[in-house]
Amino acid sequence: MPREAAGLSGSGQMRVTEDRVTVAVDVMGGDHAPREILLGALEGASRHNARVLAVGDRQGIERYLRKMKGAERLQIIDAPEQIQMGENPASAIRRKPNSSLVVAAQLVRDGKADAMLSAGNTGACMAVAALILGRAPGIDRPGIATVLPTARGQSVLLDVGANVDSTVENLVQFAVMGSIYSRDVLGVKNPRVGLLSIGEEPTKGNELTKAAHKALLQSGLDFVGNVEGGPLFAGAADVVVCDGFVGNVALKVAEGVVELLLQVARARLWSHPWYRLMLLGMAPGLRKVHRQLDRQEVGGAPLLGVNGICIVCHGNSKAKSIISALGLAARAHEKDMLGHIRKCLEVPADIPA
Repeated sequence: MPREAAGLSGSGQMRVTEDRVTVAVDVMGGDHAPREILLGALEGASRHNARVLAVGDRQGIERYLRKMKGAERLQIIDAPEQIQMGENPASAIRRKPNSSLVVAAQLVRDGKADAMLSAGNTGACMAVAALILGRAPGIDRPGIATVLPTARGQSVLLDVGANVDSTVENLVQFAVMGSIYSRDVLGVKNPRVGLLSIGEEPTKGNELTKAAHKALLQSGLDFVGNVEGGPLFAGAADVVVCDGFVGNVALKVAEGVVELLLQVARARLWSHPWYRLMLLGMAPGLRKVHRQLDRQEVGGAPLLGVNGICIVCHGNSKAKSIISALGLAARAHEKDMLGHIRKCLEVPADIPA
């Protein structure tokens, strides 16, 4: 983005600074907005040396900020309208041009912010990013990438909901973008790419996965082949691609299993005094495991393939999640993830349909 300073001058004109990332945060989106979003934005601005533009209803934001320390770290951008969780994304965007989500995207488009972040209506967030930011050159469809905990650390799974149907070309593009995200943001030097399927053999799967397997072998990526559901969590690959329907189901099942295990552990292991003593000794290790499984620690999922950095947070996000998401946005900007995606896909690959 143009490197001027981001702050409000006396005339109300925004300036942009060079020394830190500027993130437009939709503080009206999410189940716990605006309080938890503002708390996370304040702490995240300090922790990640970020300039935060708090986008939303000015009066409402100021009412909450009066009770918070460090409110001067945030700059309020007035956006009096809000897109609710249950609203139809397309119609809501047309009817509410001054919504916090739309204004946040416009700030990125106009070079007044480096990234946008929202815990609001996911469909509306994707639609706004695609409409206002546009697709990155060479990208057919953007995809949402999430980080899953594995036995070897973590893996990127995409798409997890942006596209219920995908083509072979989409899956190869997801693999390229996921590899760049894994390398730039997660620090994996040579990401291994896998294709989520029902068997390891190239002949297993539907017509899409069998064709995508052939295309990925020719992609120049470190393609390790098909990955089944079990090996997905064993860390069989650093990046695993699939269409958004399969990815979303896999993600929701994983979240459900984790929640079940935590509930069972609390109910069973806390039921006996000896178990309680044992748990106290295991507390440091258990806290580490919990952090690895807690989606609030991950923060958000980038919408890869749009012409800007867009972080989609869970609707149930609290302050901790927003802090993590701001860190994710800062790393993506610092490593020029978007520039690397553009460079890799500026010349479309010869991918079979």
